[in-house]
Amino acid sequence: MDRRELLGIAAGAAVLPALAAARTAPSEPDDVIHLWPNGAPGMPARPPVEAITERHTDPFLPDRSIDGIARPRLHVFRPARPNGAAVLITPGGGYKYVVLDREGHEIARWLTAQGFTAFVLLYRLPGDGWAAGPNVALADAQRAMRLIRSRAAEWKIDPARVGALGYSAGGHVCGSLAARHGEKVYTAVDAADALDAKPIVAAPLYPALAMDPFLNPAPGTAATTTASTWPMLDTQVTKAAPPMFLCHAEDDATLPVENTLRLRAACRAAGVPVETHLFAQGGHGFGLRFTVGKPVAAWPDLFLAWARTHGLLG
Repeated sequence: MDRRELLGIAAGAAVLPALAAARTAPSEPDDVIHLWPNGAPGMPARPPVEAITERHTDPFLPDRSIDGIARPRLHVFRPARPNGAAVLITPGGGYKYVVLDREGHEIARWLTAQGFTAFVLLYRLPGDGWAAGPNVALADAQRAMRLIRSRAAEWKIDPARVGALGYSAGGHVCGSLAARHGEKVYTAVDAADALDAKPIVAAPLYPALAMDPFLNPAPGTAATTTASTWPMLDTQVTKAAPPMFLCHAEDDATLPVENTLRLRAACRAAGVPVETHLFAQGGHGFGLRFTVGKPVAAWPDLFLAWARTHGLLG
């Protein structure tokens, strides 16, 4: 048995308790916080109608997706013993829907087991006709960060120690928040909007670089120029971005690993601290549940060890 096999077994053993908890814990969060007190701004003439789709046949291992999100909100997961840090989670879904369980609630429960307060963001989708257009999910992410900080005392967290983590299209949301946290993409609605939206660290995992999946680079392709309203994420990174943790499987057939390599290159060019982990196997959308027994199962512990060096854990 070589080192990679040992790493996979050890990492899989670490993730198994989280998956067991996901099968037995209540499917609902501890609290739900709506982002916008008077309703989300820029409602389309025909408001989207929210629908939940169950994509898995095992009732003890749900895999729900939500589309038509008209009331963006945070699902709050509280630890038994708060460590003072928090993580905003942006699940994937190709900007067509939000993957609630597999890339949201499961990692939230894993984080709460480590003492973090976790917030899963159900963000609005740009294809639903919102006035903010391609900036609508970023507006929700900025607003979410500010709300978390405004209520930090209530959740026993340090407002300076709030990180962000996202997957796939949610990795694009997370990366956009990191790169564009100071950009004004909505009109302030209350005192919370005076607070900083910059996460202390950001972890865009197997991220999209563009909102349109067809604009993401395939192996061997050069940088793509897109419409000005849909710029590639790697072109938006500046030295003002927080440290980034990147992780991707090289056999990802949906979003090629070149997405992460380009984002890493952009961070290095801008002088942004970046740590990158590439795994031979894992495919797309591995989250937690599809990592057991593989070296990619090590990613959550690698993320925590890295985040500790950048202040998330104090």
